[in-house]
Amino acid sequence: MRLTMPTGAIEGTQLTVMPFRDDAAVGTMSVPTLVQLVPSPRAEEDPKKLKAASGLVRRHAELRATVQRTLKSSQKGRNVGPYADYIAAGLKGELGAAWSTPPITLWHAGPLAAISDELVPGSGLRTLTVAPGTMVVAIDGETQTTAWHDLYDDPETYGLTHPELARVRVPFELYVDLAPSDARQIFYDRNVQGVAVAKNLAMSMDQRDFGTRLAHVVADSVKVEVDGQRVPFGRLVNASKRQLSRGDREVVTLSALRALVVTAVYGRGGIARSAESVHEDELPAGTRPEEVEAAVVQLLSRLISERFPDFASRSALTAPAVLAGVGIAAHHTMSWSDAASRIGIEQLDRLLGDIRWEREAAYWDGVAAKAGPSGRLNFSGGVRDSGGRVADAVLYPATEAGRQIRGLST
Repeated sequence: MRLTMPTGAIEGTQLTVMPFRDDAAVGTMSVPTLVQLVPSPRAEEDPKKLKAASGLVRRHAELRATVQRTLKSSQKGRNVGPYADYIAAGLKGELGAAWSTPPITLWHAGPLAAISDELVPGSGLRTLTVAPGTMVVAIDGETQTTAWHDLYDDPETYGLTHPELARVRVPFELYVDLAPSDARQIFYDRNVQGVAVAKNLAMSMDQRDFGTRLAHVVADSVKVEVDGQRVPFGRLVNASKRQLSRGDREVVTLSALRALVVTAVYGRGGIARSAESVHEDELPAGTRPEEVEAAVVQLLSRLISERFPDFASRSALTAPAVLAGVGIAAHHTMSWSDAASRIGIEQLDRLLGDIRWEREAAYWDGVAAKAGPSGRLNFSGGVRDSGGRVADAVLYPATEAGRQIRGLST
């Protein structure tokens, strides 16, 4: 008897996808499938592991190196651990619905082993088969891919199990049979063509950040009069821009209001934290989150309410650097501030009461803004550049800058 070879049987990993162009499709796959199809980038950069690896893995590492940055000694590599922690927290339900990972962009270097007809006529859904040994490389989302490898290699460390991970679906894009030059171009386009979000604006979107949450509480706790109606100040806070334009109805950005809050909590240390996450376990020593929230909300709500006309006119007070400087001054009234430099709320009122908030070069040029040839002020320097100078001018009226912002310069 002679054994006959099977006809039309194609082995490999099957993926259900929806094509969106003739060489690309989208879909989801399980975590075990992902770690099987795409070798660990971390392992491929380990000389010892690579030396002992199969020829297939070494060839994959060589191909990956043509379209990817290295993990080693880079911010990309340092992000893997926090990314794995983030994914694990999301999977365990610790983040609620407020978490997400973008689709991983994969490059299938070569033709597919097979692709089916539509699974449901008119749906576009098809099954494609990736043959064993095929080179599949992550050209975007490699940090996430490495994080999934870390989770799957040692799920117990992250409070997970293999069965839990096996139920997870990972979204992906798959580009098929592209030349290496095309894959490199996609890598470039994904990493360079997009406009990066300013870090302080991104921070103002983070609802798990203590500073952002507190800024929202402050904004919603103040009631102001607009067109004869009492409305929450929060309606006049723009959460989507770093700078307001002339036609915006809002009077201040959320990132600027967050700078006021964070500096009120930390003082001068809040300048650096204006573009960093603030966690409850990082609050000033000896304080409790509810204590900090109560004190900051009470003081800043009063400050905004009393000076609402200056906010409504979009005076210099609404500039991020100025609000940061005011926040540093406000910090000196907090019970956890340095006792040697602590001031009372009445003293803070006096310090702020005689400041000229008009956006005029005579008051703010060189302190929080720069005057152009036409005399128009530019406040775009930001919190880090000018927040400290504004604080000194607010706290020390006798200094040159202190006299300038009060209209007392000669």
